Amino acid sequence: MTNASLNEHWKQRDLRAVWHPCTQMKDHETLPMIPVKRGQGVWLEDFDGQRYLDAVSSWWVNVLGHANPTINQRMKEQLDQLEHVILSGFTHQPVIELSERLIELTPAGLGHCFYADSGSAAIEIALKMSFHYWKNIGRPEKKRFLTLTNGYHGETLGALSVSDVGLYTDTYRALMLDVIKVPAPDCFGLPRDEWDAHADAMFEHMERALEQHADELAAVILEPLIQCAGGMRMYPPSYLKKLRDACDRHNVQLIFDEIAVGFGRTGTLFAAEQAGVSPDFLCLSKALTGGYLPLSVVLTTDQVYAAFYDDYQSLKAFLHSHSYTGNALACSAALATLDVFRNQQIIERNHAKSAAMARAAEPLRDHPHVGDVRQTGMVVAIELVANKQPLTPYPWQQRLNTKVYQHAYQRGVLLRPLANVIYWMPPYVISEPEIALLGDVTAECIDVATRA
Repeated sequence: MTNASLNEHWKQRDLRAVWHPCTQMKDHETLPMIPVKRGQGVWLEDFDGQRYLDAVSSWWVNVLGHANPTINQRMKEQLDQLEHVILSGFTHQPVIELSERLIELTPAGLGHCFYADSGSAAIEIALKMSFHYWKNIGRPEKKRFLTLTNGYHGETLGALSVSDVGLYTDTYRALMLDVIKVPAPDCFGLPRDEWDAHADAMFEHMERALEQHADELAAVILEPLIQCAGGMRMYPPSYLKKLRDACDRHNVQLIFDEIAVGFGRTGTLFAAEQAGVSPDFLCLSKALTGGYLPLSVVLTTDQVYAAFYDDYQSLKAFLHSHSYTGNALACSAALATLDVFRNQQIIERNHAKSAAMARAAEPLRDHPHVGDVRQTGMVVAIELVANKQPLTPYPWQQRLNTKVYQHAYQRGVLLRPLANVIYWMPPYVISEPEIALLGDVTAECIDVATRA
């Protein structure tokens, strides 16, 4: 069987057996499936030998490149020792060491780690833990949540409830929690020097909501600095500073969802660092294991932990569990990922790569159908518009994202736009020539997608 026929062989077997995530499967009648044989660095390779630059880090998880030698070696060593053990009544070295290191690296005040196996599960844990905290200390009326419009926190029902991207939430509205939402401070279309003033003005909505609902609110939850699935909309750290102060004044907890933006995406290891604040709950996943295995964690304060610490008969224990909680292999991958960040000065080296991404994106601003080019750290977003003045969006039914995707993979680049937003979130091992290639292909994609 030739390589070319191997590609087709695996495509057909897939379509007979697999139901893919976030996909209308009928699209694959015309949109080719790409069977991947191997990965190396920023590149994926199919069975025909065709390579694709992974510009989206395989759904934002693979920050240190495919087949990273440090992570590979650490997992091989762990596999020969312990693959998994129940984390109730037992423990193991990788989960202890990982917890200690995360507490050391994350914003001050976070003292305990609770593990799960996905970002959505981490959000569920944070929501339940916040509600349960208030119940344990005698404030059961504090059971609602406040969040931002256009936010996204995952696909399980609690996570969907605090999300606001209609494509994901509308179908399941009848099943969801009653959540309070205020307008997001995103700075779409604004010059960078106006971001702080805009965020300050938008914070008035948050302040009013907190004043009105503080007695019934358990927590505010949001994505710091970048609303990723909501179209990579961005806002400045000043909003987070105001929010931390307001939550303290109104006795409301604060949940930061850094599942997508943690581990260097925003230019610092964690987005919260740029605001100089600490949340009551910090949710992490995706890049936590370098893109190798599912793992998530919720870090919280000693104050929250203490509210659950009591005699068993008090029924205050947090009896939430996942079978693979704190999986030893996943924790080992996470430890190796943290080693690479530390030993290879990834955050420092990303400064030059972030600047190269800015240079590659800058010429795109002049395109008549580019309404905004924005960047935070290692994330660049290019938003396509039908008319530049005013910023009129393309109807979603035109599916510009599919046109971009098709042309990009024909040119050997994996781009997966969010509606009208083309974004770059590549692995941090990307080189400057590869960044330049990304810019060139994106320019071609925009021409192809917006051609009348």
